[in-house]
Amino acid sequence: MNKTELIAAVAEKTGLTKKDAERVINATTETITETLVKGEKVSVSGFGIFEVKAREARTGRNPRTKETIEIPATRLPAFKASKTLKDTVAK
Repeated sequence: MNKTELIAAVAEKTGLTKKDAERVINATTETITETLVKGEKVSVSGFGIFEVKAREARTGRNPRTKETIEIPATRLPAFKASKTLKDTVAK
């Protein structure tokens, strides 16, 4: 399912217009993104937790030249599914 299909599905389930559903989805994703940028978690009960994970700097190797390179530290978004979501998908 892509974003357009998600918008159509939300519009159908809620009775909203597609434009209103798109605004809701865009506002939701923007809010989650802004919260993660601040370094905070977003917990959606029954769905899961969006959080930022820190990956430390490490040494890697260029596969072409076999040269050792330093990979810098970075922050990555992560999602941990709730038990409810896991159980529902597993059925």
